[in-house]
Amino acid sequence: MSAVWPNGKPEVGSSAELSRRVSPNDIPLFTELSGDRNPLHYDEAAAESSRFGEIVVQGGITSAVLNAVVAEKLPGPGTVFLSVSWNFTAPVRPGDTITGRVEVTEVRDDKPITRLVTQVIRDDGTTALEGTAVCWTMAMPEWRGGDDV
Repeated sequence: MSAVWPNGKPEVGSSAELSRRVSPNDIPLFTELSGDRNPLHYDEAAAESSRFGEIVVQGGITSAVLNAVVAEKLPGPGTVFLSVSWNFTAPVRPGDTITGRVEVTEVRDDKPITRLVTQVIRDDGTTALEGTAVCWTMAMPEWRGGDDV
């Protein structure tokens, strides 16, 4: 453990994951934050006539589980994305449980920077998102945990 690496300096090959159930209420909450009112998220007839065949959630909902993994688990508190390269490979629907997973592929010695392979997998085993990310971890000397956020 150190001021920069609250969970200890990550090692290449380390991995972490978090799962969450996507709620139908996530769509209007994300719309409020983003302004994304695409009919694929709201209009059943439009969504049914699309290649998805039903309502799908915004990509930001799908990728958000990765924000939680890097901030809570690996590399841990104080971590932010510097860059991401993500491919959305399958839709996520309300009611799906998704698991965000990261694996460390590089840890710099000169700066608190990590490179990660990232995935979001639906509960049926389908990969919904895959790609890479580069993260920076900042020292969080006053960090007491997320209970009072």
